[in-house]
Amino acid sequence: MLFAKLLPKEGNFFELFNRHASHIMDAANAFERLVDNYAQADQREELARAVDEAERAADEVTRETSRLLHTTFITPIEREHIHALINLMDDVADLFQDTAEALYLYDVREASPAIKELTQVSVQCCAKVQHAVSLLGKVKDPKVVADALKTCEEIDKLEDQADRVMRSAISALFREEPDVREVLKLRSIYELLETVTDKCQDVANQIEGIVLENS
Repeated sequence: MLFAKLLPKEGNFFELFNRHASHIMDAANAFERLVDNYAQADQREELARAVDEAERAADEVTRETSRLLHTTFITPIEREHIHALINLMDDVADLFQDTAEALYLYDVREASPAIKELTQVSVQCCAKVQHAVSLLGKVKDPKVVADALKTCEEIDKLEDQADRVMRSAISALFREEPDVREVLKLRSIYELLETVTDKCQDVANQIEGIVLENS
């Protein structure tokens, strides 16, 4: 029994990554439902609460990963990679909560077409992140490596798409919206949603580095 306790331990970090990615998708899907049902004022609070719950669940996985990192002698990948990846993933979940809160604080009355489009791209990005994360524990397989790198490339393309949508939406705001307050409010929301895809790209870059280093 004593000998078993002295043996090096390897924490199941891949399982934690997968759990966190699942909570990111919960936050993304809840936010998308919030946007899709934004005209129903009575549902906004409930849907925003669902985003909060998913973000808090993601936070707990981040804390659990940090605790495990401090008590694990042997890690399956570099400690720096584990720390960076889980925190970048947590940024994604945080941004959905931040955006849901901003919609309320700025008293946004309706979800514009640009908000809906940026939300759709963000959800697609998060689904790609979840898939890429699920492959991390299998990177000794060349087919898995190819799949992971392809998925990371797809995330980059979605980030480019979100950037184009945001620039076009902000340009239209300054040309067509006479109310300066509306311009400022919507611009902030557009930028937050585009930042979701930026962070997904950061996650993809981190995953790409892990895959290349460990395959």
